[in-house]
Amino acid sequence: MERSWCCSVCAENSPSEMTISPMVRLLSVMDPAFRYAEHREAKAFYDADIFYYQGTEFICEVEQLLEKEMLKFFGCNEVETRVVSGQMANTAVFSAMLDYINRSDRKCEPRRIRCVMNNHISKGGHLSAQPMGALRDFVARDPQTERPAVVNFPVLAENPYKVDVPTTLELIGVYRPELIIFGKSMVLHKEPVAEIRQFLDGQGIDAVVMYDMAHVLGLIGPYFQQPFKEGADLVTGSTHKTYFGTQRGVVGSSFQEHEERYELWEALRRRSFPGSVSNHHLGTLLGLLMAAYEMNHFKDEYQNRVISNAKAFARALEDCGLNVAGDPAIDFTETHQVIVDVSYGRGPEIAQRLEASNIICNYQAGPDEESFTASGALRLGVSEMTRFGMQNNDFRILAELIKDVVISDASVIDQVKELRGPFRELQFCFRGDEYADVLQKLHDLL
Repeated sequence: MERSWCCSVCAENSPSEMTISPMVRLLSVMDPAFRYAEHREAKAFYDADIFYYQGTEFICEVEQLLEKEMLKFFGCNEVETRVVSGQMANTAVFSAMLDYINRSDRKCEPRRIRCVMNNHISKGGHLSAQPMGALRDFVARDPQTERPAVVNFPVLAENPYKVDVPTTLELIGVYRPELIIFGKSMVLHKEPVAEIRQFLDGQGIDAVVMYDMAHVLGLIGPYFQQPFKEGADLVTGSTHKTYFGTQRGVVGSSFQEHEERYELWEALRRRSFPGSVSNHHLGTLLGLLMAAYEMNHFKDEYQNRVISNAKAFARALEDCGLNVAGDPAIDFTETHQVIVDVSYGRGPEIAQRLEASNIICNYQAGPDEESFTASGALRLGVSEMTRFGMQNNDFRILAELIKDVVISDASVIDQVKELRGPFRELQFCFRGDEYADVLQKLHDLL
């Protein structure tokens, strides 16, 4: 049976996924799903947005409301919501960087970004920030190595999931990157945004600091990280992992109009439309507005519970005899993710056995493994099941079931169904009359 048909009896532990609320789902398939609303700012019209289709007044207001909610959540000055995925958000930033660094000379062939610092894919970095991914067409080549001019964050010998900050500062001083990209797809720890920003400012190094928060976007706040308060210039992300959906992308910025770097933000707006999108999926845009209302209303309790559940889950898996990655002094994780080492090359087979027992996760290559074909780790996330109401003890029970599959090759499908049984109704979303205020806002736009 396909997972999409049986998710109500599965323990969904993929850290990349989130079930959307009934109202978000409903709004996402309403009339805007079949419409267009291309628009861009025109300086000739006093920076007014010019729409290229008629009948767009409603969706124009929806975009403005969504931007307002996203600005509130991010705690930043600008936000772009038209990109439709996290990878597209990153690509738009890279493209805007080229436009910005070549702004003083439009006659010559534009040069690429001179040097980029990022998390290597084998150390948990996301594909979209790699030379093999979206960064490919935007980063220069090192004239000595003839390879892409990318410097990777060094990691701690005792914990390869955490950045070695002192060595990082030394590398930044030597290579002076123009773009520093934080963010991972295997993320257990906070990123050292504040430390790097302080060093850049102290050394007078003019680098753009970008944080790809695709996996941890829904955790922005005091329980995890507040990237703009810590010194990030740009934050990108997808809106359907720890955030409440729908599947789209977003970019936030700290730049202000009086700053020179605001030209980078203007370039990003241009590289969003018409650079990246034409139709930007208005149905999921409308659904995301409702998800943003939900997130801003419920985020404090949700975020606290996600991180508490992840720590309890990780500790329980370790107590069961599994090899959990990370720092045991902090219960192995500071995010929604838990990573379990199941030994070289066994990840795909064990993930398949877990799926046969209705436990969904991802297999991943660990930091010392050469490729996904040698994957020896499982990546688990607690955010979706947290939103269905599971708490610390429920994840401890789940840890025991995972142990039975991994160590004893047992089938636990019946126990998983029993565990999942009480957790069918999505939490952290409005119910009944609670929808009245936000639906009235949408009704007033018509």
